[in-house]
Amino acid sequence: MTALKSALKTLIVEACDKSCAPDSIADDEILFGVETRLALDSLDALQLSMALQKRFGVRLTDSKETRRVLANVASLAAWLEAQGKTGVGG
Repeated sequence: MTALKSALKTLIVEACDKSCAPDSIADDEILFGVETRLALDSLDALQLSMALQKRFGVRLTDSKETRRVLANVASLAAWLEAQGKTGVGG
């Protein structure tokens, strides 16, 4: 697991107040929806978006792009890498 993906899993657990171990989240696990293990919802998406902005300095402004980017850890990591935001410090 890359350091970025590991950091994102920890960020998801903390921002969305989940009680699972970050490393229990699979890179390709679907994050949002009532039928998913984490069952993240729109409030979680807002909290996660705010945490991403604070940690990485990025903003998700388009709702379709947001749904695609936040689908799973792998898509989020790929998007951040494409934005040049791969630093995991801070």
